[in-house]
Amino acid sequence: MTGFQPGRMGGHALPDDAPAFTTLVHLTWEEGRIEHRIRFGRTIYQRKIDRRSRVVGFAPNSVFAFVRWASNEYGTVVSRIDILRAIGRGEPFQTLPFVRPGGDLLLKLHGWPKVERALQLVDAIEALGIDAADAAPAYWRHVHNRLTAGLEPRLYTREQHDAWRTRRSILP
Repeated sequence: MTGFQPGRMGGHALPDDAPAFTTLVHLTWEEGRIEHRIRFGRTIYQRKIDRRSRVVGFAPNSVFAFVRWASNEYGTVVSRIDILRAIGRGEPFQTLPFVRPGGDLLLKLHGWPKVERALQLVDAIEALGIDAADAAPAYWRHVHNRLTAGLEPRLYTREQHDAWRTRRSILP
């Protein structure tokens, strides 16, 4: 037996009241022990499961950052950030713990130094007055590649953002 139960997330049944084709993320918050949270992204669905956990949902093509941190009596055991694009019907996707069905993975980092640097880059984008969920997906892939290789990524610029918005308005 594997213990796998279809239609379940984080030990709880998947919500049946979420809009169709919603990417669902199970969040948990136990202060100082387990902290799964959304750093940015626009939720279209939210359901509280208990005082420590909830499920949030994202519409297809929306981008969000999922931060996971956990510790035990010896210190941090998990520190990671994943930036995903929520998928639509029939699109290929990567699976990820606590995310159903999965998403288009734009960035996947683990280890506090890399996670911290990614969070600093999110803050830098927001300092420009840009919602990080609206940043070009190619930028998050660039950040993933550079930080994974141990190199410093380029900063996101207003010009880059304007070019992305123009391209998005022209192409479907």
